[in-house]
Amino acid sequence: MQQLKPTYDKNCGCRVCKESFTTKKIRSRFVKVFNYDSDFCPNYSDEYMNPLLYHINTCPHCGYSESEDFSPYFPPGALDMINSKVVDAWIPQDYCRDRTITVAINTYKLAIYCGTLKREKHIIMAGLYIRLAWLFRSIKNDNQEQRFLKLALKEYSESYMSDDFKGSSISETRIFYLIGELSRRTHQSEQAVKYFSKVIELQSRSTEPKLIEMARERWYEMRQEQKAAAN
Repeated sequence: MQQLKPTYDKNCGCRVCKESFTTKKIRSRFVKVFNYDSDFCPNYSDEYMNPLLYHINTCPHCGYSESEDFSPYFPPGALDMINSKVVDAWIPQDYCRDRTITVAINTYKLAIYCGTLKREKHIIMAGLYIRLAWLFRSIKNDNQEQRFLKLALKEYSESYMSDDFKGSSISETRIFYLIGELSRRTHQSEQAVKYFSKVIELQSRSTEPKLIEMARERWYEMRQEQKAAAN
């Protein structure tokens, strides 16, 4: 009997050049998370069985890259921009096979570029930046992790200000928590405490008690650190 492989081929159609291609995804039965960091970064038992590596679909024909969270809608002028900035500059590469972390990082950078040209929602861009930060964390590249955490924080903040997270899987409680936690991780303590406090204030009407508890823990830790520093 043939042994089941961890990856399978998924059929995709490129929204820019209209060509078809297949790209690798990981079968869920092979994915084993042993814990999560406080910003929801999943840690996998096997780093090669990491679905984050395959989150982006990159068209081998034209280079257009997106996650499945991208909108099918292209605002006026966006297709022309992508054709001139991405497609015309594309040197054919095949990101559709098994991926290393380095290859995955390249696909995220392409998707961020395409998402920026396409004017994707802030909440979608935040998701790309935070996942890219997590990949850099997994290879212990602190400078790049900090860089992309700050960009994720900016996009989550913009998403909250513009309300574009509404209708997504991210609740108000979660976006407050993420702004607080990414502020904490990028050493913006006052802002972190402010947003953790906002999460705690939502406890009477939130349906996510685990997030309230996590915010309370972070808030308490930061208060203790501030007291220790003052002494």
